Amino acid sequence: MAENLKVCRVACIATVDQLETLCRQEGVLCAKLGINKHNLGDYDVEYLCDYKRKVITDGKKQTELFLVKWKGFPQSMNTWEPRKNLKCIDLLNQFWEDLNAEMQRQKKRSAPRRLDPATASFLVQRAKLRQTLKLWEVHLNSLGTHKGHIYVTNKVDLEGPPKNFTYINDYKVGDGILLNEVSVGCECTDCLNCPLEGCCAGVSQHKFAYNEIGQVRIRPGLPIYECNKRCRCGPDCPNRVVQRGIRYSLCIFRTDNGRGWGVRTMERIRKNTFVMEYVGEIITTEEAERRGHVYDKEGATYLFDLDYVDDEYTVDAAHYGNISHFVNHSCDPNLQVYNVFIDNIDERLPRIAFFATRGIKAGEELTFDYKMKIDPVDAESEKMDSNFSLTGLPGSPKKRMHMECKCGVSTCRKYLF
Repeated sequence: MAENLKVCRVACIATVDQLETLCRQEGVLCAKLGINKHNLGDYDVEYLCDYKRKVITDGKKQTELFLVKWKGFPQSMNTWEPRKNLKCIDLLNQFWEDLNAEMQRQKKRSAPRRLDPATASFLVQRAKLRQTLKLWEVHLNSLGTHKGHIYVTNKVDLEGPPKNFTYINDYKVGDGILLNEVSVGCECTDCLNCPLEGCCAGVSQHKFAYNEIGQVRIRPGLPIYECNKRCRCGPDCPNRVVQRGIRYSLCIFRTDNGRGWGVRTMERIRKNTFVMEYVGEIITTEEAERRGHVYDKEGATYLFDLDYVDDEYTVDAAHYGNISHFVNHSCDPNLQVYNVFIDNIDERLPRIAFFATRGIKAGEELTFDYKMKIDPVDAESEKMDSNFSLTGLPGSPKKRMHMECKCGVSTCRKYLF
C-alpha cells in the first residue's frame, strides 16, 4: 500500500508528483508523500489561466475569480476559484505581474472586469514558459560544480531555452587536437609566501598572478600559470583560482533591447576577481573559418580565437558552452580577458578567463569587449595585443558583417566589428 513506500514497488515511469496526485484522486493517505486526513482535499495550483471580477447579488460588492490549472490534472478540469480559496501567494503575485505588464503594453490603466481570450492565452504562455525555464535552471545547476547558483528569467518575451545548445563545464576538444598535459608540478608547501624556484609561474619565467585573496595582480596581456594536478600543494592553494570554477550566483536573463540573453551577477564582485571561463569546443582555425560563414548569416558571435602564440585554434561556444555563452558585448565592459595555463602547457591552447575590471554591484549585467585591446607595456603583452587587435576576441576576422552594437554606453563604437 502507499502508506508504506519501503515495501511499495512501482515502475519508474511515475514521478513523486504523479503519485501524490493519484493518491489524492483515490483518497489514499500516505505519510511518505505528506498526505494526511487534514490536507487530503488540498490540491496544488500549477498556474493561473484567467481572471474575472464577478458582481455579488447586492450589486455593490465584487469578488475576484481565477481560472486554475491544477497540478496533475488536464486542462479540461480547470476550475474558477475565488481569491480566498487560493494559498499560492507566489503564483498570484506572478500572475498580477504578468497581467499588469500586459496591460501597460496595451496602454490600459487597469485590468478589465473580464480578460479577452488573447490576453488570457498570453498569460498561459507566460506561465508555461516560466515552468520550462525553471526546468532548464534545475538542469543547469545539476551539471555545475561551482559554488554559486544559476538563475534563469525572462520577463521580456516568450523565448525559451536556446535550441541546439548543450551546457558544459569544461572544454570539448575537437577531432585531431591533443592537449599537451604537464608532466611535473611544483614542490611548494606555501606557493604564495615561500615559492620554490618561483613556483609554477616562476618556472615559466612569469610573475605570480594572484594576491592572498585570489585577486589578479598582473597586467592584462600577461599569462597566468596556475598550479596543476601534479603539484604538491592542495586545492586551497592561492595559485588555484580559475580551476576552482565560478564562485558567484549568476542569472541568465532576457534583455529588453534586442540583445537576446544576457548574464547579471546576483552578488557583489570585487575588482580583479575571477568570474568565469569562456568554455566551448576547441577547433582549428580552418574549421572556425568554415563555421564563421554560417554564423555570419545568423548574426552570431561565439568564435573566440586562441592566439596567445599562434593563431591555430579557436573556441566555439555556439552549440557547446557554459554561462559565458550568454555574456554580451559592451564598449565599456566590466570583465577583462586573461590567458590561463593549468594542466595544459601548450601555449597555443590557453584557457580564457574573465576577471572583473572594477567592483561590480549585485544585479549588474556582466559584459566584455569583443574587440578588446591591451596597452602594450612590455614585449609579451605587445605581442598579445597585436594578436587580439588583429583577430578581436570572439571571431572577429571570421565575422565579415558590420554588426550593430547595442550596448548603449556613451562611448559606444556603434559597431561590434
